[in-house]
Amino acid sequence: MSFGDPNNPYGAPQGQPPGYGYPQQPGQPGYGYPSAPPVQPYGHPGGPVAMPGTVKAARVMLYVLGGLQALAGLLMVVASGWFADQMEDLISDDPSFTAEDADTVASVGAGIMIVLGVLVLAFATWAILTAAKFGTGRGGARVSAIIYASVVTLFSVINLLGANVFALISLVMGILIIVFCANKNGSYWFNRPPQY
Repeated sequence: MSFGDPNNPYGAPQGQPPGYGYPQQPGQPGYGYPSAPPVQPYGHPGGPVAMPGTVKAARVMLYVLGGLQALAGLLMVVASGWFADQMEDLISDDPSFTAEDADTVASVGAGIMIVLGVLVLAFATWAILTAAKFGTGRGGARVSAIIYASVVTLFSVINLLGANVFALISLVMGILIIVFCANKNGSYWFNRPPQY
């Protein structure tokens, strides 16, 4: 059986002499080039592509708590003058205090209100910055959110003991933030491979 002319390029391949063409590397397929890497799905292999719903919910709750605390802190700072006037009026009615004593107590009361307002604003900033880091943050954002929510839960319980019914809202939100950040979805999201 003959395949025709051995110089015909369209004929059957004939045995090639050794060393003809590109040298083949050991362990590499074809022409000495490495094979293409295996195709990965879009996103991060081994981790979720989108933020899980529970983590999004925790992020929204952090923004809400931070916003409400920022509003409360600003109101405390702004209302410190009114608070000082009210304290001065209350103490000036007492005959055992002089006018100078009333001014001193009012100034101290206003100073305490301003300091508490600034602390509440700092606490609100903590919540907002932590929520902002959820998209790109690693485990540090998760730990920060859990610690923040633990402090919120503690102060909410203390306020509930003082008959503040509105503290029930922050108590529920604090517990949910802890649960949503500590569960399996939170673990997958915050321990995912870094984005490049």
